[in-house]
Amino acid sequence: MNRMKINLVYLLILSIGLQACMNSPVKKEKSLTEINLVEANIETQPVVSGLGDDAADDPAIWINKEDPDKSRIIGTNKTGGLHVYNMKGEELYFYPVGRVNNVDLRYDFEVGNSFEDIVAASNRTDNTIVVFKVIKPNGGLENIVEEPIISSVDEVYGLCMFQDKLTHRLYVFVNGKGGMVEQWELLATPNEKIKAERLRTFNLNSQPEGMVADDELGFLYIAEEDECIWKYSARPDGDSSPRRVEMSDKSNSMIAYDLEGLAIYYAQAGRGYLIASSQGNNSFAVFRRDGHNRYLGSFSIADGCIDGVQETDGIDVVNLNMGSKFPNGFFIAQDGHNLDDTTEVNQNFKLVSWEKIAKSFCPKLMIDNDYQP
Repeated sequence: MNRMKINLVYLLILSIGLQACMNSPVKKEKSLTEINLVEANIETQPVVSGLGDDAADDPAIWINKEDPDKSRIIGTNKTGGLHVYNMKGEELYFYPVGRVNNVDLRYDFEVGNSFEDIVAASNRTDNTIVVFKVIKPNGGLENIVEEPIISSVDEVYGLCMFQDKLTHRLYVFVNGKGGMVEQWELLATPNEKIKAERLRTFNLNSQPEGMVADDELGFLYIAEEDECIWKYSARPDGDSSPRRVEMSDKSNSMIAYDLEGLAIYYAQAGRGYLIASSQGNNSFAVFRRDGHNRYLGSFSIADGCIDGVQETDGIDVVNLNMGSKFPNGFFIAQDGHNLDDTTEVNQNFKLVSWEKIAKSFCPKLMIDNDYQP
């Protein structure tokens, strides 16, 4: 009799538990036809240009390893040079070096008796690659090119850097509007300057711009603006035949051309994300960094206390703790239509905490603020 009562009680508890599970909400993945919305945390001061000029283009993030709060944002101004901002978005320096289009940087390159953080940019004024070192700890820039690095592409446009983790050699990729891509190696000279040697060229069928290299996995990604994202070997002796990144073309209804800036979010064990600016619908497509770069979804930067982002050219992202404002890193995008209240002003760059972006996806994107690639 006692055993029967125990069994009845057990069955009653089991029934209640199963009913509770059936009634509890199940968290479903967001549809890949939805664009997640986030709001900017900070914006930079507008670039100096004529009102209405398409001037701001591409950002790069310099991490101050000693004090992340004193890191810097380097932004290109296609009408005249490079801006350097602090983490509040305030302009600290402006370098009138020419019509600079894209910019990128890498760390700890041996130049003479020191290890320097190197910044490279494409300069349309004289069709060159310009190279600087970061002046520490303030984050200013110093030109260290021994002789002008003159490109053979029809008009220098997109640019990215690649620091091979296997050989520690440092490269620059630059492309032109006609579709040609060049790979240069940067070399230190005896007088502590930089020279460059062109190693290979290849061609796309139409205009590219955005490029990014995965230093660890050894891949180069190129956005052919009206076509798709292509994946190449980044090593100069690698295979120059590309692979199309799936769902980066017209098969993906969430992408609207032009495809523009590209960036990589690094995480441990080869994980992380490839992010692309989908300029035609003011959004950013997120792909897996590993494997076959599976498409995961898209997000947009919407109006909030700071105005939203439209028609983005260049982007960048960092996973590390960037100080008090961005302990989990941040994403930065050029804004093609910057508003002050309801008045359009010169273009600028918008910063969004990575945590906001990660939490807007379901399942959430990873946050890895410890991994230093």
